[in-house]
Amino acid sequence: MATILLVEDAQDLAEVIRRELSSMSYTVLWAPDGPTALRLQARYAPDLVILDWMLPGIDGLEVLRQIREVSPVPILMLTARTEEADRVIGLELGADDYLTKPFSMRELVARVRALLRRIQHVAQLVEADRAQAAARLSYGPLTLDPEGYQAELRGTRLELTRTEFELLHLLLRNPGRAFSRDYLLDTVWGEAYIAGDRSVDNAILRLRRKLGDLGDAIETVWGIGYRLSASWEVADGGASAAEADYCG
Repeated sequence: MATILLVEDAQDLAEVIRRELSSMSYTVLWAPDGPTALRLQARYAPDLVILDWMLPGIDGLEVLRQIREVSPVPILMLTARTEEADRVIGLELGADDYLTKPFSMRELVARVRALLRRIQHVAQLVEADRAQAAARLSYGPLTLDPEGYQAELRGTRLELTRTEFELLHLLLRNPGRAFSRDYLLDTVWGEAYIAGDRSVDNAILRLRRKLGDLGDAIETVWGIGYRLSASWEVADGGASAAEADYCG
C-alpha cells in the first residue's frame, strides 16, 4: 500500500487522521513541523503528502515550495483559511488539492483515494504510452523528454508539477486536437468531471505562465476546453489565453 506523509502540528488531529488511514493499510509517517516534514520527505519519498498550512518553524507554503523543487509527489493541503485567494496561492505553488478545516474523515479519505488513483492512473498511462511516445517531442522552442521526465524551453528546464507535465505531454502528442475539461480530468487527473471544478483551468493557467510567450499556443476552445495550436507560431492580438480561461 501507499506511504503517506502527514504534516500536522495538532497532535490530537494528527492521531485521528493517522489512525483512520492506518486502518486502511496505508503506511503513515507523521511530522509535527516543517523541518521534520522535509527530512521525512527526502528520506522516504512518500506517495502522498497531507500538508497543514499553519505550521511552527516553517509554514506549509514554504514546505510545499521546497518539496516542489525536488518532487512531483501529490500534495493535499489542509487549511483553516476560507478565502479563495489563499486557496489559489496554494494551487499556484503546486498543491494538487486542498481541504478546509473543519472536515470529516470521510471527505479526507475520499480526497486521499482520489489523489492516489491519479498516481496509479498516470503510471498506467505512462507505461502504455511508453512504446509509442518515448521519443522526445518538439514544438518550436519547446522540447519534452518523457523518459527523462523533463521539459525545456529555449534550453532552460521548466519546473513542472506532475499534473502540468502530463497535461503538456498530452497536448504535445496531439497538436490541433481539442480536449474537453472532463476528458482532461479523466485522462490526466484520473477522475470524473464535477460541475464547477476548476482543476483543469487552474492547471492550464499555471502551465501557460510557465511557458511564457509560448503559453498562448494553448488555446481556449469556447464551451469545450483546450487545444494546442497546430502551429507553434501564435498570432499576436486579441485577448490573451490566460484571460480567456474563465470565459469558456
